[in-house]
This record gives sequence, C-alpha cells and structure tokens, in this order.
Amino acid sequence: MKTSELTGAALDWAVAKCEGVINGDDLDVGFILERGYIPSTDWAQGGAIIERECISLFNCYGDSEWSANTEGYEYHATTPLEAAMRCYVASKLGDEVEVPDEFMSRV
Repeated sequence: MKTSELTGAALDWAVAKCEGVINGDDLDVGFILERGYIPSTDWAQGGAIIERECISLFNCYGDSEWSANTEGYEYHATTPLEAAMRCYVASKLGDEVEVPDEFMSRV
C-alpha cells in the first residue's frame, strides 16, 4: 500500500512497526486494534514522535490540509498527526508498506 494512502489502524500499525513496538507480524494486530496504540490520532503518542524526529508541520489551506516533512519526505493529510505519521513511516519504511490484510478493510 502507498504510504500516502495509509490511514487509521493501518497507519497506526505501520508506525508501531517503525517504533519497534511490534514485530510486524499478524500476532501484533490485536495490539493496534484492541490496546489503543493510535499515534495517528493521539497527540500524547504521535506528538512524542514528531518532536523526537524533528517533523515539521504546516497548515496549507486553512483547516483542510496539513503538510509534514522530514529528511526529504513530505506528506499531506487532513490532520497534522496523520500527515506527520505518514511522513515518519515513509522516512523509515519507504513510499510503500506491506500492511496485514486485517487492516485493509479499515483503510
């Protein structure tokens, strides 16, 4: 899946994989879906990553689009956390990510 299209649980799973919170296998699906690892919507989780990784955020067009960039990567989304987490995932895993099938219906 393209990193630019990651959202919701699929994006949270990819961030968890980058953070080493999970190994990235199917056994980790429950951790994302049931235990509340949601850095793409929780500032306490995602904000720490933004600060540590020096991700810059910009509001592009009022409240409708945010841009995040770091290390030569730039991603856009309707929320600052989603843009930043896409940017983070791309900087660690690239522009495409293999996401478990369990998350595909949640994208």
